[in-house]
Amino acid sequence: MTASQSHIANILVVDDDPRIRQMLTRYFEDEGYAITAVADGASMRSLLPRISFDAIFLDLVLPGGDDGLALAREIRTGSDVPIIMLTGRGDVIDRIVGLEVGADDYIAKPFHLREVLARLRTILRRRQSPNPSIEQVPEQILRFDDFTLDLGRRLLLSASGSEIELTTGEFDMLAVLALHPRRVFTREVLMDMTRGRGLEAFDRTIDAQIGRLRRKIERDPKKPELIKSVRGIGYMFAAKAADRS
Repeated sequence: MTASQSHIANILVVDDDPRIRQMLTRYFEDEGYAITAVADGASMRSLLPRISFDAIFLDLVLPGGDDGLALAREIRTGSDVPIIMLTGRGDVIDRIVGLEVGADDYIAKPFHLREVLARLRTILRRRQSPNPSIEQVPEQILRFDDFTLDLGRRLLLSASGSEIELTTGEFDMLAVLALHPRRVFTREVLMDMTRGRGLEAFDRTIDAQIGRLRRKIERDPKKPELIKSVRGIGYMFAAKAADRS
């Protein structure tokens, strides 16, 4: 699948290094994407209300009072647009924090452009269609606790019918868990089922995703009732019912 098929994906690059901006712009435009590149958070803020982006490449370290983590958190307050963090830091903690504040993926500098393209395509493909493990299920709606999970429309609704905003990764994680209640998943299996590719699957990547989900659906995220930790193994969806209809 190429970006030119049916829809030209509109990508925002936020990076203070002009060489990175130029490199990503040239490469992705050659691949058929529409690229807008800016150097700082102020420029990003001026664009977001006016332009609908399909994904954002966001540098972790930016000049001035903003950094990538703060900007990712700010974006997530009003949008579920996929965010791919670009980081020159080797510290795993920075990457984990990026995932915790809502980034969908991260890529360490220096990077190979083909890898960046593959990561972007994977995220856009997941956003455009349900996870392959979900497509095999004919029933499209799951109900558990006070929530309704609409797999076809990729929506999570509260008891009042209001939508609870989930990132692409959060939705896929919840869908996989809810489709298999009482099944214990290792972190590696969850990584395979929700990301569809090999990754540096250190435990905290999945832990960060689960932590974000718990903050959105648990009554008390510190004492989860829906997504249970299974010591030494991984996680289990523990809702009393996940009725399909």
